[in-house]
Amino acid sequence: MSLGTPLFWIIAGVSLCMLELVLPTAFIELTMGLSAIIVAIFALSVPIFSVQVALWLVLSIVLTILLRRLVPPRKHRQIEDSKEAQTLTEILPGQTGRVLYEGNSWQARCEDDDLTIAANQRVYVLERRGTTLIVLPANLLHH
Repeated sequence: MSLGTPLFWIIAGVSLCMLELVLPTAFIELTMGLSAIIVAIFALSVPIFSVQVALWLVLSIVLTILLRRLVPPRKHRQIEDSKEAQTLTEILPGQTGRVLYEGNSWQARCEDDDLTIAANQRVYVLERRGTTLIVLPANLLHH
């Protein structure tokens, strides 16, 4: 019995798991690596490489789906106190524009998808979603 194929799967599995530490991919590489290690054990009794690859693909998908259910969804980062910003461009309904916030240009979207915010308007930053700020026009908050 050759240990070449199981060794291949172990090396691939450990490499993928280590790669997750260097390049985080929301655990995709980790699940692929764990699947490869499981396939290495399976490869000791089933030497057909195409069956091993099929098993690796199925295990990777199943483990990824299972892991996604265990990881809580990411929450949007709330801005502690609403802070002022200035629109640099018009923000059309449901689209993004640019605002000047804390000295930097940010991508921004209006919280109300039915509102248009003109350029050079004062807005309040309500929260941050990734690299996009969620804003409301200042005149709506002061009426």
